[in-house]
Amino acid sequence: MLGLTDIRSLFAATATTGRGKEVRGFHRFMLGKLELTVVTDGHILMKPVQPNFAPGIAAAKVEQVLKDNFASRSEVDLGINILLVRSADKLIMIDSGCGSNFGKDSGWLIQNLANAGIKATEITDVVISHAHPDHIGGLTDQDGKVVFPNADIYLSRIEHDFWMSPSPDFSRSKLKDEALKKLVVEVARKNILAIRPHLHLVDDGEEILDCIKMQLAAGHTPGHCIIHVFSGAERLCHIADLVHSAVLVIEHPEWGFEGDTDFDLAVKSRKTVMEALAASRTTIFSYHLPWPGIGHVRRKGEGLEWVQQPSALPYP
Repeated sequence: MLGLTDIRSLFAATATTGRGKEVRGFHRFMLGKLELTVVTDGHILMKPVQPNFAPGIAAAKVEQVLKDNFASRSEVDLGINILLVRSADKLIMIDSGCGSNFGKDSGWLIQNLANAGIKATEITDVVISHAHPDHIGGLTDQDGKVVFPNADIYLSRIEHDFWMSPSPDFSRSKLKDEALKKLVVEVARKNILAIRPHLHLVDDGEEILDCIKMQLAAGHTPGHCIIHVFSGAERLCHIADLVHSAVLVIEHPEWGFEGDTDFDLAVKSRKTVMEALAASRTTIFSYHLPWPGIGHVRRKGEGLEWVQQPSALPYP
């Protein structure tokens, strides 16, 4: 039987257009006393699969894994799932999407916030997992204006110092695209400078806003953090960019991702964190895995596998 919370969630997860047609771009649920909402910022299509994923791994081996899992052998489609946390007096957003940096297939955040009944001016706080363009890019618009004017912004101190250094070090990355590196640095600096009056730098293990704990999981970037959301005994772990593909980097964490700033450290962090989440059976929120990005990891032979928690309602 549906309880009051379930019914409220069901009705809250729809919006009505002028023609009476229901549309949906968000998913809402409870974590203890916290109301959590997921909205989509769109998606990023990465192709070819290699070398974006599994650089240096035999192509036949990668293709066989993709085939065995009924996955595309030509591309990996990354969701952009934005998590919002509403407490008694705060409306906290974790990461800000792409903004205008990646074209029409992303940058949908503001419209889908509106679909969820949320105005940009209502956001009280934004927690940034790391300063890549698809996570920090939505903090400013095309004109460089701050999108969430009433929000305090929280970012790892290590992450801030890396991107604001004279020459961020990519020597341990497998990424060869110099133009992309340049873009990543420019977007990070532009947004950090724009939000500086509202910026708070945080350290590994620091608890903020009475329901958030930051945990350094370095490698993807030097200050890349996973974010624990808690209410009483209930926990959810936002894994940010620890993984981008369930098949390629949860089941094969050592295959890695070309965009990791320190490839080997990212592999180590991925293994350590995902093993711990599997052992603790913690609910996971993923920024890039399929909508709505909620699930668990569990043992599969000598490795791990992603277990998606489905959403009963579709989104447009």
